[in-house]
Amino acid sequence: MKNKVLFLITIVVVFLLGLLASSIINRKNEAKFKYAPQVNIDQNEPRNAVWGKNFPAEYQSYLQTSDTGFASYQGGSKMRDMLEEDPNLVILWAGYGFAKDYNQGRGHYYSVEDIHNTLRTGGPTGPGDGPMPATCWTCKSPDVPRLMNEIGVAEFYSGKWADKGAEVVNPIGCADCHNAETMKLQISRPALIEAFEAMGEDISKVTHQEMRSLVCAQCHVEYYFNKNLPGKEGTPYLVFPWKDGMKVEDMEKYYDELGFSDWTHALSKAPMLKAQHPGYETYLTGIHADRGVSCADCHMPYASEGGQKYTDHHIQSPLNNINNACQVCHRVNAEQLRANVYDRQRKATENRLKLEEQLVRAHLEAKKCWDLGATEEQMQPILTDIRHAQWRWDYAAAAHGASFHSPVETARVIGGGMAKAQDARVKLARLLSQLGFNEEVPFPDIATKEKAQEFLGMDMDKMKAEKEAFKENLLPKWLEEAKAREAKMSSDKVAEASN
Repeated sequence: MKNKVLFLITIVVVFLLGLLASSIINRKNEAKFKYAPQVNIDQNEPRNAVWGKNFPAEYQSYLQTSDTGFASYQGGSKMRDMLEEDPNLVILWAGYGFAKDYNQGRGHYYSVEDIHNTLRTGGPTGPGDGPMPATCWTCKSPDVPRLMNEIGVAEFYSGKWADKGAEVVNPIGCADCHNAETMKLQISRPALIEAFEAMGEDISKVTHQEMRSLVCAQCHVEYYFNKNLPGKEGTPYLVFPWKDGMKVEDMEKYYDELGFSDWTHALSKAPMLKAQHPGYETYLTGIHADRGVSCADCHMPYASEGGQKYTDHHIQSPLNNINNACQVCHRVNAEQLRANVYDRQRKATENRLKLEEQLVRAHLEAKKCWDLGATEEQMQPILTDIRHAQWRWDYAAAAHGASFHSPVETARVIGGGMAKAQDARVKLARLLSQLGFNEEVPFPDIATKEKAQEFLGMDMDKMKAEKEAFKENLLPKWLEEAKAREAKMSSDKVAEASN
């Protein structure tokens, strides 16, 4: 009886091992034949769907960046009106485009649509109209490297945003990061290569793991438009201010020595710096970068399909994919991990909001000084303090994930901003007293975005009407021109294949 039981067990074990071996062989065969090219992809091919014919798993995961259902404590993919959530921002950016409109960025799928919709790009009626330069397209589309290769980098940067509206229509995707022939990661934006050269480094010698962050650093960085580069005078050329280093003080020193400012504040008249989104710079100061973890490790973790491992191109907050993004390394309950992140972010936000209030009051007090007849000589050191304080606030706020990526550095930067804002307000109190004003400067009702914009005298109805006119009139023409151009690209490719 015992021998029969052993025999039966052996048969079952052999059967199960046979199933396992068959499964392994099938998976290996699936993986072996998974990549069967359907089309030849040109280096300047901007259409993600064309790339998707050869890489369907990656493309299908990329399409999920269209999902706007996830909202975290301070990010996610859901559309959020940041000026409505924090009306202080309207005053801090008075006189600058961000006071008109500032929404939480959605997924890469919406990169072109969102720049069409934002009030910051104005309501152009034709080529050459609108307040923003063509350089503003740089991070929005794989049509950008296509155009740069076709017409030249400086020519791409020249002119206004509306000049190239019919050319830049495909959202961020494959050609932004991959070489069409080898599929290796590559840098498609010259500003990052030029920034490395300015630091005396050769970006071609970095490792593959470093490239898994650097392709993100093409866009998720601090930058400015330099109109005074030798040989390119007048062209708003995209530059990363890394020559002296990537710390907040290094870039501040660079801008100060250059005499650069993004705009003059409408209330205080301070020459201001607008931090764009220095995510890469702050990431480098955190523990994950120190341990060699790349941006893609967390925001694009590996997935598996049909026995084939691939990179998940649903680029998103790791908090919406904790199992694959976080728990591969951190053997901790998902809710505990999420709570840990939110705790760090709430603590940083608490101090950031305190700094915001100090800055708003400083701008209002500076305006009062001007109104009372203060001279430029009296105001200059005060305006420098305001500039430096708000630069630190914006650097910490605009880096989005900085309070998680690098909470210690973020706390240091906010603390430095608080000290400089307090220095400015002490000087303002002394100057106000010298000018015969010994009361507290009245604080306006800016409890809502609308009230803050009204306080600044902004005609929001007019701006919205201009934007709607653009979407009804010029935008359809752009899309029609783009459709015709891409149809010709497809017909040319068919003709080339037949020859």
